[in-house]
Amino acid sequence: MEPKVARLFDSYIIAKWTAAEGKKLGDQTLWIGVAKRDVRFRLYTETHNVATRAEGEALLEHLLTEHRKRGDRVMLGLDFDFGFPAGTAALLKLEGRPWEAMGKFLSANIVDKADNTNNRYQVAAKMNRLMTDQPWPFWGAPASQAQRWLTSTKPPEDAGVDIPEFRLTEEAGLKKKLPAKSVWQMHGAGAIGGLTLVGVPMLRRLMDKLGTSAAIWPFGTGWRELGEEDLAPLSTLVVEVLPAMFKATRLENADGVKEYKTQSEVRTAAEAFAVMDDEGQLQKAFAPPAKTSAKTIDKVENEEGWILGIG
Repeated sequence: MEPKVARLFDSYIIAKWTAAEGKKLGDQTLWIGVAKRDVRFRLYTETHNVATRAEGEALLEHLLTEHRKRGDRVMLGLDFDFGFPAGTAALLKLEGRPWEAMGKFLSANIVDKADNTNNRYQVAAKMNRLMTDQPWPFWGAPASQAQRWLTSTKPPEDAGVDIPEFRLTEEAGLKKKLPAKSVWQMHGAGAIGGLTLVGVPMLRRLMDKLGTSAAIWPFGTGWRELGEEDLAPLSTLVVEVLPAMFKATRLENADGVKEYKTQSEVRTAAEAFAVMDDEGQLQKAFAPPAKTSAKTIDKVENEEGWILGIG
């Protein structure tokens, strides 16, 4: 019998973020799922629902602080794009490592208030103006936000935008029939653009507070299989996730009340990663697919990022 691989993490936190304006609880809002083990090492999950991103950010900081005090190592999964398709930073004429440059740019431009009002559509329009001086690559504004540099409809196929619609990780996901979306879509079912514009600055603030006790995969760790020796200095590893890749079933409580759909998604994803860790499969998920070229690895590690579990 093969020896059992030691778990990499003690807890798994999955957050489904939101780009919504206004305070709201319930389905299709900000949910956080936490899978952890009790004193008998039995896995159980808690879910939290908050009305604003500011509350969600504070809750994540609190949860991570409490786990660190207990000596737990946490995998934190967030459901927005950490990076952009290759070439975005260059079109914006940003200097430095592309993913860091994009994070600094968004942090300097996004205004996200405590009541959830934000300027994501204005920032998308500004980026379009700087990149192409046309209403693309970002698209999908609601009618009230449409303007010269941001329209409601997808740009034509021959728009001439010299930038990919998808990152490499979305292309890999689409080949597996997963519901991967382009970061350029700002509005509509499953749209990820606005989520990314407000999410990346939050991630930067969180990392500033966590300091050297945290790292972001694969930018801060390399795109490779990770083991205990790689994670030993860390209390938190932050990863990009796609909760929809796991089939979620809404549970019922003793009164017959079902979970919200979004609630079930964060719970299911947190539990799925915990099981992968138990089975010794999670460390392998951090590595690129076999025969991935050095050029692709460099692109993922320095600019685009990757969704954990795809590939």
